Amino acid sequence: MPDVTIIGAGPAGLTAARVLVQAGVRDVQVLERNPQPGGLPRFCDHPGWGVWDLHRFYNGPRYAAELVRRAAGANIRTNVTVTALGEGGTLHLSTIDGPEVLEGGIVLLATGIREKPRGARLVSGTRPWGVTTTGAFQEMAQAGQIPFRRPVIIGSELVAFSALLTARHAGIKPVAMVEPGPRILARRPGDLFARAVFGVPVRTNTRLVAIQGIDRVEAVVLERNGQCEEVPCDGVIFTGQFTPEAWLPRSAGLEIDPATGGPAIDNFFRCADPAYFATGNLLRPVEHSGFAALEGARAATQILRALRGELPDAAAAIPVTAGGAMRYIYPQRVILDGTQIQLFGRAVHAHKGRLRVMADDTLVYERLIKVLPERRISLTLPGAALAGHKSLSVILD
Repeated sequence: MPDVTIIGAGPAGLTAARVLVQAGVRDVQVLERNPQPGGLPRFCDHPGWGVWDLHRFYNGPRYAAELVRRAAGANIRTNVTVTALGEGGTLHLSTIDGPEVLEGGIVLLATGIREKPRGARLVSGTRPWGVTTTGAFQEMAQAGQIPFRRPVIIGSELVAFSALLTARHAGIKPVAMVEPGPRILARRPGDLFARAVFGVPVRTNTRLVAIQGIDRVEAVVLERNGQCEEVPCDGVIFTGQFTPEAWLPRSAGLEIDPATGGPAIDNFFRCADPAYFATGNLLRPVEHSGFAALEGARAATQILRALRGELPDAAAAIPVTAGGAMRYIYPQRVILDGTQIQLFGRAVHAHKGRLRVMADDTLVYERLIKVLPERRISLTLPGAALAGHKSLSVILD
């Protein structure tokens, strides 16, 4: 068994591998179910990658290749699917050479996220060709396949603008970007950018009702303020509404936070079974690749401490809960060892109010805040102020 096994060769997993190898860990193995490592950026042939973590400006494939290059020294195995997690870090694998079992060692889960497809969104209508998610569309475009010429983009998270950039690179002109909420979920002026630079109208307060077509998409039905409109198009790209790819920890009985959809962790990235760590977008939906990569580096730092036997007893952790307009908070457990505690979360909806942290019944942090539901809320709490308490609550009033 390797000293550390990482499941997932995306930005978080590859960055964690680099940190571990550079720190002198001799046997680091990365398992990837796809034929090539690199994760989603491999299919995003537009710039904007690498700024946060590598301090360079790459397109997606070059960024993925650079992550792989920097992880040299790790044993990256592709076409390997982890089928089950066992107690104490035991892994059951499916490989091209047959089943395999790895026993013992530390395991880092970095399996990322997936977009919600049409079926999960309960969109009615026929089932024609030309309906896809962003990831599938970008993979097709990377391979030179053009599934449509005038699609409708559903959603307005940052990934929707990634789909817009991919469409432009492939010579595809979307008909519209559709957002059911009152404003786009990505940062403004993204909507003005879509209109002015790409000539794509952004329709807010608009909902996709049905998809029409027999052999391929012919039109969609959009509803706004109770009025329905048929919009001709030849494709539909469902973007965003991400969920963590958490079936492995869920099937293994590791604690899953229903609010994030990912495994519950402590402030050392440990899951309920301390042989397993988790990092990156598996922890919550969704952050950009740079943030996920930096989380991979932070998780690797804690794994190094675990290998040296320096981490505190996981049983000493106290629960962290979200209240009020907070959608979720993580880590879900913290150990008060006197060091600073970092917490991350998001709000349920656009909100302006007070953000409070209660340690038992004592107010230890407070600030006025104005947030949108897709904006990260970050907190750094002094460990000394939390000593002796048995629970933390993060409340958005």
